[in-house]
Amino acid sequence: MSKRFLSIWFDHLKTDWFSIREPRLKSMPFVLRIPSHGKMIISASNILAEKNGITTGMAVADARAILPGLEVQDDKPELEEKLIRRIAEWSIRFSPFVSMDLPDGIMIDATGCSHLWGGDSPYMHDILQKINSRGYSAGIAMADTAGAAWGLARFSGRPYVAEKGLHAHAILDLPPDALRIENEIIERLYKLGLRRIRDFIAIPRTSLRRRFGDPFIKRINQVLGTEEEFFEPVVPIEPFEERLPCLEPILTRTGVEIGLRRTLEQLCHKLSQEQKGLRNACFKAYRADGQVSELNISTSRASHHVDHLYRLFEDKLSAFKVEPGIELFTLTSSVVEELPPLQEKIWESSGGLNDIRLAELIDRLSAHKGLFSIQRFLPAEHHLPEKSIRPAVSLTEEASTTWRKDLLRPLQLLSPPEQIEVTAPIPDYPPMMFRYKGKIHKIKKADGPERIEQEWWIARGRHRDYYQVEDEEGKRYWLFRSGHYNETRSHKWFLHGFFA
Repeated sequence: MSKRFLSIWFDHLKTDWFSIREPRLKSMPFVLRIPSHGKMIISASNILAEKNGITTGMAVADARAILPGLEVQDDKPELEEKLIRRIAEWSIRFSPFVSMDLPDGIMIDATGCSHLWGGDSPYMHDILQKINSRGYSAGIAMADTAGAAWGLARFSGRPYVAEKGLHAHAILDLPPDALRIENEIIERLYKLGLRRIRDFIAIPRTSLRRRFGDPFIKRINQVLGTEEEFFEPVVPIEPFEERLPCLEPILTRTGVEIGLRRTLEQLCHKLSQEQKGLRNACFKAYRADGQVSELNISTSRASHHVDHLYRLFEDKLSAFKVEPGIELFTLTSSVVEELPPLQEKIWESSGGLNDIRLAELIDRLSAHKGLFSIQRFLPAEHHLPEKSIRPAVSLTEEASTTWRKDLLRPLQLLSPPEQIEVTAPIPDYPPMMFRYKGKIHKIKKADGPERIEQEWWIARGRHRDYYQVEDEEGKRYWLFRSGHYNETRSHKWFLHGFFA
């Protein structure tokens, strides 16, 4: 497939932006100013000011002498780059590859995009209409090379679509300025009487190189397409992304559901072909007002099961904003893992933790309750109870050690242990009662102590003497005393857990 590029030139970018913010400026001559060498210089002017002979670079005092009623405002530093970046990000609805063409344009790789609009001309004019409706004037052109599109957008004087394969012919009547070359070379060409590209394009390259240098030859090759030109997209392109443009703005929940289902089917088909599954996904809707609605999901293991992933998104669709209409849907996954076909057989039988249905159940519960509401724990080789377990990284992570079954442990541990008041007949004896959250618990049965030493190679601290106790209500608790009893030092008791 041959390449197609769309260049958009914002000829009055900054003054258009000021006019959008202050509509009164649209009907009056208007310029922006910056200080330069002790005087104010015009940095940008609108169309009405230019029609009255006001140009960029003119002193503000001279401009006011020509046009006393001229409106003048202070320019904003770095405004152009911010506006170009914002417009480039907005233009992603027309192509996944959009780059900034500073200081006053953007470049769109439109390869394979225009057929969705019915052809190059409808595609280009739809983009131009949407730009104009946002308050910006622009020159626009499409061609087989970025260089040709750039020159035609700025010097053809109208929206221009160069027919495929005819871009070299389309640029012949353009001035040398259309090649994006230095002003010094442009002046030399004009002095030699070479005022159109057709005047020198057929001259042998060796002669042109000797007189004008390699950068000049490089620009000619780029505009003709014999040398490739590279651009950096304003938003990096994910390898696993699906797009669904909308010929008419989508305004209903049903339309959103159809867009989600179709992009999921396309992405999952691509993933299954490559034996991969996604771990996260981002569904975006680009709205007609320039805003983006976004939904995100994550999975506990790799998946390319359309129905499961759709259900994860479906629970969140009620919060999806569609007004004033959606023009483009995208579905992207930034984390993808291997998913061999063998794992699909798990649907046919139970596979314990490897059963994909368990993973999908966890995903759905996490979508309702939060990503970290469900956790799996594995044993860890530590003496202290709170360190003897650790959260698993994934559902299928293997344990490095086995669970201890020789010691009884409570079902629920407090983190950290909570200090309590305890009454004991003799300090080293089991407690008779304790107070927890203002309530007194009289102990009916007690078992212990079980001594657990600190891990001296990790941290210093006092040992613990643990007791399993049962109160008069039949509730069982896990208490411990920190360190030895000493008459000169107050000892502390803690509640560490609850038995079932």
